Amino acid sequence: MSGTTLTPATGRGRAYWAVADSWNIVRRSLTHYRRKPVYIAWQLGFPIVSVLLYGYVFGGAMKAPGGGGGTADDYRNYLMPGMFVTTMAFGFMNTATTVVTDASKGVTDRFRSMPMASSAVVTGRGVTDLLIACAELAILAATALAMGWRAGGGAAATAGGFGLLLLLRFALIWVGVWLGLLLPDPEAAGSLFAVAFPLTMISSIFVPTSTMPGWLGTVAAWNPLSSTASAARDLFGNEVASDGSWIQEHALLMAVVWPLAITAVCLPLAVRRFRALCR
Repeated sequence: MSGTTLTPATGRGRAYWAVADSWNIVRRSLTHYRRKPVYIAWQLGFPIVSVLLYGYVFGGAMKAPGGGGGTADDYRNYLMPGMFVTTMAFGFMNTATTVVTDASKGVTDRFRSMPMASSAVVTGRGVTDLLIACAELAILAATALAMGWRAGGGAAATAGGFGLLLLLRFALIWVGVWLGLLLPDPEAAGSLFAVAFPLTMISSIFVPTSTMPGWLGTVAAWNPLSSTASAARDLFGNEVASDGSWIQEHALLMAVVWPLAITAVCLPLAVRRFRALCR
């Protein structure tokens, strides 16, 4: 026999196999992206098209907070952090679509029948989507810089702003996983746009909440996306519009509290739903 020493599988702990199985799920998902360049081009290209659309087509007619002297460039500086938030928010639809597609094709059942950690499917999906979110933010940031957007809050504050964006995406991953396990087929996932679109529009992503009717402005101010958008603008050193309400004055705090609360609710729901598939 050769001098190669084989390590028995029984020598590995459960934690090791949970991480290893999750990594295998991540590798599988990333391989699909590599083999379907059209899909990843759409997923990463759509945010760029949205930024150009809102920044240049509508930007000339919009004014940044601070009065009538704002230029289109001022509005684009106000808009860009909001567009980062929009991309993170819309990502939950991609998560849900992928999860329900795997479930409808029997891939999820196949994973459940294999001797692998039960948490690997959900965890692997979350890690994959977080990696894709990092790529989306990098591409959007490069696009924003080309458009003239600048983050003047310093390196640490800028890193903190992107960290808040990824925290929001992390929370919405579990919303997507949970919904994906509930939906009957991939076609039904398309209906989630009817939820995502008003969620992003009724917020401070595109315009200050103070420009809306009183009741609608209150709803928009308490939208979790508004807290992340306002906090990111503050950390990036961009213009921040506030009507003096408690929720807007504490945007940085709520940009952390909202995602943690969403994760605390939706992560257990996603895990419970996945385990219920076994019954």
